[in-house]
Amino acid sequence: MPLLFSYGTLRDPDVQQANFGRHLTGRPDRILGYRLDRLEITDPRVVAVSGQTHQPVLVATGDLADSVNGSVLELTDEELRRADEYEVNDYRRVEARLATGDTAWVYVGG
Repeated sequence: MPLLFSYGTLRDPDVQQANFGRHLTGRPDRILGYRLDRLEITDPRVVAVSGQTHQPVLVATGDLADSVNGSVLELTDEELRRADEYEVNDYRRVEARLATGDTAWVYVGG
């Protein structure tokens, strides 16, 4: 199963239910070399599901002293595709190493 590191709305059970039809299993972790910023969301569908017009976005710093807490979620391939549809074009999905040593997909700015 693909792993997805989430630091924002995809951790919300209501957002998970709306996008995946179920609540996802997750565990705490951190991503290194990133900091959080805010992104204005203009997609009405995403705003309706999340209830937020501004959402967090990861920005790479390259400094391993910078880190962001989040959750590692276990998804199916189909659910990962749905997560791609949920995230607006201001995000892109990349693979990243987490503090625990796992590699997971993560949505970053850009």
